[in-house]
Amino acid sequence: MPDRGGGPSGPRMRVGRPSRRARTLLMTLGVLAVLAMVFIMFAGFWTDWLWFRSVHYSTVFTTTLWTKIGLFAVFGLVMAGAVGFNIWLAHRLRPPLSAMSMEQQSLDRYRMSVAPFKKWLLLGIAVLVGLIAGASAAGQWKTWLMYVNGVPFGQKDPQFHMDVSFYTFDLPWYRFLLGFGFAAAVLSLIAAALVHYLYGGLRVTSPGARATAAATGHLSVLLGIFVSLKAVAYWLDRYGLAVKSSDFKAADNWTGLRYVDANAYLPAKTILFCIAAICAALFFATLWRRTWQLPVIGFGLMVLSAILIGGLYPAIVQKFQVQPNEQAKESPYVEKNIKATRDAYGIAGSDVKDYPGVPAAGTDKAKLRQAADTTASIRLLDPNIVSPAFQQLQQVKGYYAFPSTLAVDRYKGQDTVIGLRELNIGGIPKNNWINDHFKYTHGYGVVAAKGTAAGDQGAPDFTQSDLPSKGMFGTDFEQRIYYGEQTKQYSIVGGPQKELDYSDDKGEKETSYQGDSGVNLDNPVNRAAYALAFSEPQIMYSGAIGKGSRILYNRTPKERVEAVAPWLTIDGAPYPAVVNGRVVWIVDAYTTTNGYPYASRTTLGDTTADSLTNSQRAVVAQENQVNYIRNSVKATVDAYDGKVSLFQWDTEDPVLKTWMKAFPGTVKAKSEISKDLMAHLRYPQDLFKVQRELLTRYHVTDPQTFLSGSEAWAVPDDPTTKGTAVPPYYLSMKMPDQPEKDQVFSLTTTFTPNERDNLSAFMAVNADPGTADYGKIRILKMPTSKPVDGPKQVQSKFNSEPKIAESIRLLRGGDSEVEYGNLLAVPLDGGMLYVEPVYVRSAGLKYPLLRKVLVTYGGQTAFEDTLDKALGVVFGAETATPPATPNQPPPGDGTTKPPTGQDPTVKAALADASKAFDDADKAMKAGDWAAYGKAQADLSAALKRAVEAENKLTTPANPGG
Repeated sequence: MPDRGGGPSGPRMRVGRPSRRARTLLMTLGVLAVLAMVFIMFAGFWTDWLWFRSVHYSTVFTTTLWTKIGLFAVFGLVMAGAVGFNIWLAHRLRPPLSAMSMEQQSLDRYRMSVAPFKKWLLLGIAVLVGLIAGASAAGQWKTWLMYVNGVPFGQKDPQFHMDVSFYTFDLPWYRFLLGFGFAAAVLSLIAAALVHYLYGGLRVTSPGARATAAATGHLSVLLGIFVSLKAVAYWLDRYGLAVKSSDFKAADNWTGLRYVDANAYLPAKTILFCIAAICAALFFATLWRRTWQLPVIGFGLMVLSAILIGGLYPAIVQKFQVQPNEQAKESPYVEKNIKATRDAYGIAGSDVKDYPGVPAAGTDKAKLRQAADTTASIRLLDPNIVSPAFQQLQQVKGYYAFPSTLAVDRYKGQDTVIGLRELNIGGIPKNNWINDHFKYTHGYGVVAAKGTAAGDQGAPDFTQSDLPSKGMFGTDFEQRIYYGEQTKQYSIVGGPQKELDYSDDKGEKETSYQGDSGVNLDNPVNRAAYALAFSEPQIMYSGAIGKGSRILYNRTPKERVEAVAPWLTIDGAPYPAVVNGRVVWIVDAYTTTNGYPYASRTTLGDTTADSLTNSQRAVVAQENQVNYIRNSVKATVDAYDGKVSLFQWDTEDPVLKTWMKAFPGTVKAKSEISKDLMAHLRYPQDLFKVQRELLTRYHVTDPQTFLSGSEAWAVPDDPTTKGTAVPPYYLSMKMPDQPEKDQVFSLTTTFTPNERDNLSAFMAVNADPGTADYGKIRILKMPTSKPVDGPKQVQSKFNSEPKIAESIRLLRGGDSEVEYGNLLAVPLDGGMLYVEPVYVRSAGLKYPLLRKVLVTYGGQTAFEDTLDKALGVVFGAETATPPATPNQPPPGDGTTKPPTGQDPTVKAALADASKAFDDADKAMKAGDWAAYGKAQADLSAALKRAVEAENKLTTPANPGG
C-alpha cells in the first residue's frame, strides 16, 4: 500500500516550494489589492465619522462601529476556528496508508497537488468562512444591543408566562446563536468529510470498511453537535409559537397560538426535543462503540417522528377536532390575540360609542346652524390641492419650490396650511457644478395661509408671504432653508464662493453661510475623502473651496433623524413650524418590534399608503412587518443649521428605554421640550393609519363576533381618487361627550362595512398634546339597522344632483378643470355633516381657486359660493342659488356686475397672464434670463389687472354716482 505522505507514522513526502520570485509577485499583488480596498473603505469610514461628529452624535457612530467590530471579530474567529480546527483534525486523523484501489489512485493526484499548499489552503478557507460569518454577525448589531440592554415590559404572555421582553429582546438573539451554531456545525461537517475522503478516511468504492474508526468518531461528534442544536431548536420553537404568524380566516397575519398549536404542536415540539436529545447522545456514544448503527437508526426515527408528530398529528387535530367546532375551540386563543393586539398597537383604550348617524327629529334648525360653527372649524384649504397656488403666487423665482402636499398646523388657534420655499435644483438658470453646489444652496421663507377661509377670487388667504417672508410670524426669524424635504444634493458653503441669498426689486443679494453645520473642508485629507465618496474629483482641487468651506449633505429631515437614530422608524410626513425664532422640521419617530407575543402583524408600507402618499411620504419598505408600535420620540431638525434633537415622548415604552440604555445621552428628556415647540406637536399620521387599519377588526372584543367577521370594517377609498384609501384629516373639532368644551385639534377618519359603501363608524383622536386627553381615540359606531351614507355615497349624490351637476358643467366650461378637495365629515347633533370644497383651475391660470363648497346634512344638500351660505341653505336659513347660465345673470339686487367668466377685461387679463406664463417657461428652458425676467413682470402685471377688474365687478354700485 502506498505511503500517504506526512501521516502520523509515515515518512513525510518532500515537495518543491514556489520560487522566491513567484512568492514576491504574489505578495506585492496582495499588498496592492489590500491598500486599494483600505483606501476605499477609509473614505467611507472617515466621511461617516466626520458627519456624525458634525451633528454631535459621534457616540452613535462609535457605539455602532465597536459593536459591529466586536461581533465581527468574535463570531468570525469562532467560525474560522471551528472550521479550521476540524479540517486540521481530519487531516491529523488520516490513515497512514491508503488502500490499493482505483479510487485511491485517482485521489493521489489531488493529494499531491494539495500537499505544497496545505497550510495556505487551511488558512484561506478559515479566513474566508470567518469573514463571511463575521459580516453576517455584524449585521445583528441591533439584535445584540437589544439583548444586552433589554428592560422588562412588566407584562407576561398568557401561555408560557414569560415577560414580553423575552420575546422581543432575548429570543431573536437566541435564534441567531442557534442559526450560527447550525452553520458552524454544517460547514465543519462538510469540510471534515471532504478531508477524510481526500486522505482515505472515508471510502466510497474501495474494498473494506467505508470509514476508519478515527473518521467515524470525528464525524459522529459533529453530527451529535448538529442534532443537539436541533434539540435546542425544538425547545425554542415552543416559545416561537407565541410569535408565529399563520393563515387564519379571522385576521390577516394572525400571530400567536391557536388550538392546534397549544394542543398538538406544543406537545409535539416537547416530544421531538426529547427524541433529538437521545439521538444526539447516541451519536456521541460512537466515540466508544465505533459504529453508526444506533445513531443512524435514532436519526431516522427522529425524522420520522418530525413527520408524524410534528406534521401529521397537528393536521389530524385541526381536521377532526377544530374544524367541526371552530368557534368554541378557537375562542380562548382569539381572546388572547385581541387583548395582545390592542395593547401592542395602543388601541386598548379606544372609546367606542353608539351614534345614530341621523339628526334627531324636531331639532331647531337655528340651533343646528349655530352648532355647525361651534362644533368644527371646517378646513376649506386642501393642502394637497393648493400647492400649485402657493407655487404660482409665492414661488417668486424658478429656483424655489413648494412640496406637492403642504402641511397643516395651528397658529393662534387658527388651522393653518404652511409650506417652505425650498431650493428647486431643476429651476436653476444654468446647471453647472458651481451653480448647483456653491451658488444656489438654500431656499428662503415661510408661506402660510388660513385653513378655514379663502382670499380674493378663491386664492389662499395668506397670513405669511412674500420674499423676505412677512406676516403673522413677523420677520425677526431665520428664514434661510438649508435643510428640507426637497434638498437632496450636497452644497459647499462658507468659503470664498458667495451664495445667492434671494432677489428683490433691487437685484440679487449674496450671503455666506454662518452656521456650524456640515464638515470642514480645510483639511486636504477631508477633501480627498469626499472627492472619493461623492465621485467628484473637483472637490480636491477646485479654487471655489478654501478656508471656511463646509460641505452640507444628508439634508432631508428624514435622512438626518434616521442617521442619528437608526433604531427608529420615521413617519413619512415631517412638517415645518416656526419655533422660538427658528424654522424647524418636526419629525415623528416610532419604536417597533415584530416580537410581541400574540399580537397580529401588519405591513407598514401597505397600512400607511393612501391617496396622498408618494415617494416622499413612504415610511419604510413594504416588507417591514411589525406587531408593536409606539410614537416614542419627537425629533426636530433646524432648517438653517441642521441640528437634530431627539426628545423622549413615550416615557413608558420599554423599547425606547432599551435603546436609551444602548445609546445614553442621545435622547433628551420630555421635560426639555419648550412650550413653543409643544404647541406645534401633533398626533402622527402614520401611527393613526396603522391604528385605524387594526381597528377595522380589533374594535371587536368578543371572540365569537370577531371570528364571525360580521362587524368587520374597512377603510374607504378616497371618493375623488379611485383605488386608494382616504387619508386621515387634521381638523379642529369637538366630539360628542369629549371633556374639553372647546374645539380640539384632531385627526379624523371614517370606516365603512366590508364590501359596502355606507358609513359604519367615525374615528377621531385628540391630536393636541396641550390637552390632558391627548392620544385618546374615540369611535362613533353607526347603527346597522339604519344605513348612514358613507363618503363614496355622499360624493355620488353630489355628482348626481341635477342642479349641482349643471353647475359643475358650467364651471368646466372654457377648458377649465374642476378639482374636488378633501371630503370632511363632522358629527353634529346625532347626524353627519359632510363638507367638500370645490376648486376650479381655469385655462388662463395654472393653479386652482376655491369656487364652491358642497355641504350635506340630514338629506339636505347645498352647493354655494361660500361655506357660510351653504350651511345656511342646508339648515334652512337661506335659499339655494340656482346655477347661472350664459344668458341668465346670477340673482341679486342689481348692484353687482356679472361674474368674472363673462367680463371681457378679466378675460383679456387672464389671457395675457397665460401668455406671460408660457413665455417665462420657454425663456427658462432656453436660458434667456432677460426674457424670463420680462415675462415674470408681464405675468405679475396681468394678474394685478385681473384682480382689479374682478374687484370692480364685486364692488357695490354707488347710488349717488
